[in-house]
Amino acid sequence: MFTTFSFKPSKVRRNAAVIFLILCSAGPILRAQTPAPAGGKSSYSARLMNIEAASNEIFRFNTTLHNAETKSKVMELKATLPIGWMISYKVEGNQVTSLAMDPGKTQDISIEINASANASPGKYKIPVKAISGTDTLSLNLEAVVKGSYGITLSSPSGRLSAELNSGSHEEIQLALKNSGTLPLKDIDLTSQLPTNWEATFEPAKVSNLEPGKSQDIKLSLKVPDKTIAGDYAATFTASNPNGNAPAVFRIIVKTSLLSGWIGILVILLSIGLVYYLIRKYGRR
Repeated sequence: MFTTFSFKPSKVRRNAAVIFLILCSAGPILRAQTPAPAGGKSSYSARLMNIEAASNEIFRFNTTLHNAETKSKVMELKATLPIGWMISYKVEGNQVTSLAMDPGKTQDISIEINASANASPGKYKIPVKAISGTDTLSLNLEAVVKGSYGITLSSPSGRLSAELNSGSHEEIQLALKNSGTLPLKDIDLTSQLPTNWEATFEPAKVSNLEPGKSQDIKLSLKVPDKTIAGDYAATFTASNPNGNAPAVFRIIVKTSLLSGWIGILVILLSIGLVYYLIRKYGRR
C-alpha cells in the first residue's frame, strides 16, 4: 500500500517568507563589527595622585596618556617643581621628554620624582602637563615628604685607624647615629676584612634607633698569626632597608715584640755559628 503526499504551494510560500523574515532580522547581529574611529576627549590620568615617602626616596607615579583625536600628535611632557627637585619620565623603561601618539593610542608613562635633600616635611603639589600643538592635558600630583632617613657610622673621636700586632685582637669602639628625622629599624652591622681576619659586633643588630640618637657598638677585631706587617683596610657597615653607612678603617699591623727578639736572636746565633766555623776551619 502506498501513501500519497500532497504539497500545497501556498503553504510552502508562506513558510519561505517566514524564514526570510527571520534571516533579515538576524542580519545585523551576524555582520562583523568594525572598530569605532578615534574621537572624544583625550585624557591624562594617574592610578595614585598622592604618594608619601622620605625626602631621600623616589616618588614613583604610574600615569596613562590617551589620544582620543583622529590624528597623530607629539606630546611634550613638562612639570613645575619646587627648587632643587628633579623629575624623569619613562616609557617601557626608556627615559623620554616627549612621545608620538597615534590616533586612539593609550600609553603608560612612569614618573619618578626626587625631592631636594633639604626638603621640609609637608605636602608638595606637582603639576604635570602633556602639551601638543593643539591641546594641553594637565595632571596634578602630590608628593608628601614625611621626613628623611640618615645613618652614620664612625668612632667616638672620629678617628678611623687602629694599630694591632700580628696574632692579636683589639677592641674598637664605634658610634652608630641616626642623622635623619625618621626612626631607623633593624640595623645590621657587617664587616669586609682581609682574608682570615675576624670581626664581631656587640650588639650585632640594633632593632630601633630614634632620630638624633646614638648607639655605642663594641667591635672585636682579630688578626691572624703570621700576618705580614703593613697597612690594611677594613670596612664596617651599618645598613637597613632605608640606607647604609660604611666606615673604612686603616689597620696598621706590627710584628709583636717577642717575634722581634726571636728574629734578633736567630741573627746573632747565625753570626756566632759563622764565626765559630771560620775559627775552626779557616786555617786549614
